[in-house]
Amino acid sequence: MYKIAVIPGDGTGPEVVNEGLKVLAVAAKKFGFQYETKSFDFSGQRYLKTGKLVDDADIAELKKYSAIYLGAVGDPEVKPGVIETGVLLKLRFALDQYINLRPVKLYNANFCPLKDKKPEDIDFVVVRENSEGLYKGMGEFQNKNTKNEVAIQISYNTRQGVERCIRYAFEFTRKRNKRKKLTLCGKTNVLTFAWDLWQRTFNEVAKEYPDVATDYAHVDATTMWFVKNPEWFDVIVTDNMFGDIITDLGAMIQGGMGIAAGGNINPQGVSMFEPIGGRAPKYTGKNIINPLAAICAVGMMLENLGEEKAGKAIEQAVIKLVAKDIKSLAAGKMGYSTTEVGDLIVKSI
Repeated sequence: MYKIAVIPGDGTGPEVVNEGLKVLAVAAKKFGFQYETKSFDFSGQRYLKTGKLVDDADIAELKKYSAIYLGAVGDPEVKPGVIETGVLLKLRFALDQYINLRPVKLYNANFCPLKDKKPEDIDFVVVRENSEGLYKGMGEFQNKNTKNEVAIQISYNTRQGVERCIRYAFEFTRKRNKRKKLTLCGKTNVLTFAWDLWQRTFNEVAKEYPDVATDYAHVDATTMWFVKNPEWFDVIVTDNMFGDIITDLGAMIQGGMGIAAGGNINPQGVSMFEPIGGRAPKYTGKNIINPLAAICAVGMMLENLGEEKAGKAIEQAVIKLVAKDIKSLAAGKMGYSTTEVGDLIVKSI
């Protein structure tokens, strides 16, 4: 019996989550596992009404769950950073979800903005450190609101945090068993403290994995190769900020945010899975948003829970739909409504 905490969130979040839950139900029936869900309102709307975000009691309860399924949270009336810090980062840090896992996989060449690239050319995974770096929120203002103001933002990297991320990436590369190549993406020529630590740790851990080929690319070069030669990559490991940037580019070359899912992983604890496209408020309530990323997130969640056959079946159903039936991955242009897309995936499974 899996206990799934559901955070529908704001905007189109509840709409895509509903389709994901519809798919989860049919997968459970077909593959013979049981689950129960409980909804948690950690939304921007709740914050505007009550001033509440995620507190320690919420974290204590969530630790009792098998996984978390997240739609999208935020509200334009809330100051930027409040929801991000008080909900998303709070969950990631408090639950020690130190890996952000982002598969970048093209299902249909027609939806790729790159010329002459096929599904076999775009099939890699980004392993992003998810609990340190610039997102730690460390820094200060000096002489604020004066002509001599200085803003200091610290990238905080520990040997323990860096090593566990790199070690996870090596293990994932080995288990993925495709090209078995792991690329470290950084900026060793300029960010000489943080990336000296990353490079040294990477080199040391690599000695324990002689079956995994390794290389290094600066982050600016990585973005260039994503566009020119994405087929070069198998698994990429990088820090929090660089990972945030390159995964959005990855989403575009795989067809757009409508198909991009991600996991915030604690290998020994509670992990959280989500579509990465955000709440898309202009499409709210219109039944036209693409739910495939949210459905793919359910597939990732099931694989992480050990229900690999169910997870793969969901992915295959998505591939089949994207390859043959759907006209576009963009909201309102799919040829089907949000709920119809969910129904088609259910039927395929």
